[in-house]
Amino acid sequence: MKSILGKKVAMTRIFKDDKAIPVTVIKAGPCVVVQKKTVETDGYNAIQIGFEEIPERKANKPLMGHFKKAQVQPMRYLREFRVDNVDDYEIGQKIDVSIFSEGEKIDLIGKSKGRGYSGVMKRWNFSGGEKTHGSKFHRDLGSTGNASYPSKVFKGKKMAGQYGNERVTIQNSEVVYIDVQNNLIAVKGGVPGARGGLVTIREAVKAKRPKMK
Repeated sequence: MKSILGKKVAMTRIFKDDKAIPVTVIKAGPCVVVQKKTVETDGYNAIQIGFEEIPERKANKPLMGHFKKAQVQPMRYLREFRVDNVDDYEIGQKIDVSIFSEGEKIDLIGKSKGRGYSGVMKRWNFSGGEKTHGSKFHRDLGSTGNASYPSKVFKGKKMAGQYGNERVTIQNSEVVYIDVQNNLIAVKGGVPGARGGLVTIREAVKAKRPKMK
């Protein structure tokens, strides 16, 4: 599976065929293959890639041993991806945005913005109560269950609580523009997370494939 790591830069728009397309610009790669895993040694085929070089003083001793074994610079981020054939990759090989093409469907994985402890209107889009006419029910969630039976609140009830700061996947986003020289990729629509947040880009898992004749 084609995959790469990047950081969210900003949102803008691109004009194509007299239409303004909202896009998110991601600075993706170059990533380096740090480790290969095979069925014989690990039970499955995968590669581990690193993104964003860091000084050696910022890596602990176990990680430094891991990087020195691969003879690569220390990386801030390490992620593992399943592949069909590990022989297509070599330790130290660089992966850039050229693995994707304009018009291709991709999945984007990031961590959403953390919004702390939020009420039900913000967290679950509840409508709330009346604002006037003596109402004292404004932003509350209302009833959470019957009193006599079942005399409990069912698990999964939508209530106030922690909102955001969780893994979010956007499926079947479209690649609008690629700049290989500057390691930039523009995708249609929004991307989860704040500016500078880590984003995983992979080929779409549920993309519609052309029907076989």
